[in-house]
Amino acid sequence: MEKTRSESLPPPPGVISSIRAGFDAIAAHVTAIFLPLAFDLFLWLGPRLSMEKLYLSILPQMIEGWRILGISAEQIKQMIARNAEVLPEINLFWFLRTIPIGISSLFYGHSFSQTPLGPLSTIQVSSAGNFFGWVFLLTFVGWLGGGLYFRSVSRLVTGDDRIEPMDMGRALVQTILVSIFWTGVVMIIGIPVLIILTLLASANTFIAQIAILAFSFLSMWVVVPLFFWPHGVFLKKQNVIVSVFSSLRMSRFSRPTSSMFVLTVLLLSVGLNFLWSIPAEDSWMALVGMIGHSFVATALLAASFIYYRDMNSWLQTVWERMKNNALTKQV
Repeated sequence: MEKTRSESLPPPPGVISSIRAGFDAIAAHVTAIFLPLAFDLFLWLGPRLSMEKLYLSILPQMIEGWRILGISAEQIKQMIARNAEVLPEINLFWFLRTIPIGISSLFYGHSFSQTPLGPLSTIQVSSAGNFFGWVFLLTFVGWLGGGLYFRSVSRLVTGDDRIEPMDMGRALVQTILVSIFWTGVVMIIGIPVLIILTLLASANTFIAQIAILAFSFLSMWVVVPLFFWPHGVFLKKQNVIVSVFSSLRMSRFSRPTSSMFVLTVLLLSVGLNFLWSIPAEDSWMALVGMIGHSFVATALLAASFIYYRDMNSWLQTVWERMKNNALTKQV
């Protein structure tokens, strides 16, 4: 009897079928790739926002502080030289890429010296007030764009024009709350782990490497619930707290399959990014890579919404049948 009941259950959603459905959804609505494509075009051809001028203005105070801390003149010289190499490469417009809800970008963390249009113009941040103002503004715009991006892709997944999409104001509020909660969780988990790894590395490098490998395996227990955290907000219009518990419940009962889905998505995304980055930065062929990245990233996001929707439907079906079987057994 138990065997018959088990066989009557529908199969859970597959990893490959969900990813294929995501690609099909974006192929049918290719305009969904506009936001990541526009973002990459801006980072590629738009101006850079640099904090180099601000750094140079406060460098004398920083040197004095290093001396008070007992840092040697040679170490100070090395730090100044290292900062002189790194700072020109930093573009504060990277703050537009917010996590976990944000617009995907191929060029996040990349700097450009030349483009097909020639050298890039640079906007300098000259004061600490301007710096924090820019950071706040860019982060807010990133949240707004990320909420719009997730909202539009989740809308494609529902496939029902009668369902009203989430209000943009509510989407923005929930995006901010998810981002704040996500940052807090990452800090609570990440800071102790970083301290432990640092202490182990100072004691024994081999033990530290083993610890890093162990933490990498254990991280999937944290990554999967965090990965599906925003999905309940945009697909089911849940608030951030309800979405957290929804994600935890789903990952608890679908851990192996959900872990495989997340791992597959991450490998596809990172692996294909190497392919999209092959064209030179000063060649118009880089535009092909941007289009490819925008399509794949949006398709994988759609696939994650489809997987979340189908897995929750499957779990609901399983729970209902188990409940009915339990009632039948009592009768």
